[in-house]
Formats: sequence, C-alpha cells, structure tokens
Amino acid sequence: MRSPIKGGMGTAILPPPVKPGDLVAVAAPSSPFDHRQLERGIAVIREMGFEVWTPSVTFSRAGYLAGSDNERAAALTLLFREPGVRAILCARGGYGAMRTAARFDYAAAENHPKRFVGFSDLTAMLWSLRARSGLVTFHGPVVTTLADAPAASREAFRQSLTAGSVADCPGLAGTTLRRGRAVGTLLGGNLTTLCHLLATPLAPVLEGGILFLEDRGEAPYRIDRMLTQMRLSGVLDGVVGVALGGFTECGPVDRIHEIVTAVFSDPPVPVLGALEAGHGPENRTFPLGATARLDADAGVLSFLASDKAAW
Repeated sequence: MRSPIKGGMGTAILPPPVKPGDLVAVAAPSSPFDHRQLERGIAVIREMGFEVWTPSVTFSRAGYLAGSDNERAAALTLLFREPGVRAILCARGGYGAMRTAARFDYAAAENHPKRFVGFSDLTAMLWSLRARSGLVTFHGPVVTTLADAPAASREAFRQSLTAGSVADCPGLAGTTLRRGRAVGTLLGGNLTTLCHLLATPLAPVLEGGILFLEDRGEAPYRIDRMLTQMRLSGVLDGVVGVALGGFTECGPVDRIHEIVTAVFSDPPVPVLGALEAGHGPENRTFPLGATARLDADAGVLSFLASDKAAW
C-alpha cells in the first residue's frame, strides 16, 4: 500500500518498505560501471538479507552512457512495473540521468511505487520521481560504492530501505552555520545537477522546502556561480532552510560554508553544514521529498510522518 505523507509539494507517496528476502533490482540510468565493484556491492546487499536481480540491460554501454537513452529509460520503467521488485538501486552516477528522466514513464512509478536510491548525477531522477510521480526517494550510496562504505553508512542504507515510516529513517547531525529551525519538504541533491536542470521541463521547484546540497570537484567560485545563477533564476525564493552535505575536493569547506550562508542571507534562513552525505567516505541514506525538521540550533536534521511538527 502507499503511505501518504503531507509535504510542501502536496501529498507524497512513501513506497512500501523492503523486507528480508524481498527482491531488489539494480538499474543503470547514468554511466557504465566497474563490474567488480558492482559484484562487491551486491554481496553487501545480500548480506543484508535481500535478493538481488541485475537485468542484462543494466550492463549495456553506449560510450559514456550505460546504453542508449531509450534503453535506460525503458529498463527503469520496466523495473517499476515488475511486480516482484520491491526496490530499485542504482549501479553508478556519472552522467546521463537527466536524459533518462526526460524519457521515463512516470505513470509506472506512480502506479507501482518502489524505493529508489541514488545520489550525485542521479539527483535528476530523485527530483523528477518526486515532482512527477509523487514518490519519496532516497539519497544514498550507489551499489558500486557500498562495499567500501563505512558500517554506519551501510546501516543507514538498510534502515532507510526497511523503515515503515520516514520518521523511522535515521536523522543526520551537522554543524550550525546559522541558527534557527524550519519544517518543510526536503529537496535537492547534487548542486551541479540541480543547476543544469534550470530552464528545462525538469527544473526544480523549491518554494517552502528545505534545500539539501552536496558536490564534488567544484572550486569555490563555481559553487558561488551556480548558487548565484539559481538565486537569479528565482528558484531559491521561498526556501525555508538549508542542509549541506559534503563538498569533496571543492577547496576549504569553511569557504564553501561562507558562500552558501551568504547566498541565503536575504532573507536569512537556518543553515546546517557538514552532514555526512555526498561524495565523502560517509554517505548516509535519507528520504528526499518527505517532510523534514531542520533544527540548526541543535545541529540535527530529522524526518516527520506529517507536516505538523511541535518543537
């Protein structure tokens, strides 16, 4: 059954939890991947008690993409329609998810909601599934990174797959960058990918939301440029809070935090930094598109079963 959750974007669908013995499938909406790393990650998933299916089309390749656009979109659509599959895990990010998102059949996800996990380039699918199908998705490791993930990240991954409510998903702790508290729909993901969705049919709508951001390999001035573009486009208007994950290989993290805090200073909103999510060693899994409570005073981001939060 679908579990409705009230959020800033309207009623959301929390896909059913995955139980031990259930079948999960591996999809490749973006780039090709290292087969050995995939097998190592699958072994971790099996140790968690789940059965794993990797369709042969997952191994397709078309240059820097894991198959043609139509192949990737059709494969993902079929996995949502497949009744025996309880969750869809992504093999790798890289590039290509926004091309997949443009061709995906969103009715398949709305009519057959399943937990979908990924990050980085897969932000395009995470956002589009929430916006067009109403699904709560999960920002978390791809299969090829699971084998090398710390125990805490693996456990957050397992808990998020099996949680019966978003309130049961593990919260995240961070560093207070600007004090304050906010409740809203948690949205966002990889900054570069979100920025590339502007002025497209997949452009994010963030009003009333708590914005999560992370990135890798972007110099501070490029972080500034992307955030400034988003600010000038109007997409950041109405954001009620900001939660920052890792900014790996992006220069001094204090500089990144200064840039982000300045961008969200008019009007000022609470900002929480240094969450263990993104391209760093720790990449905790958490729900996107669900109602979240950002308590920057206490340094905690948590998740709510409804949008009615008492402090």
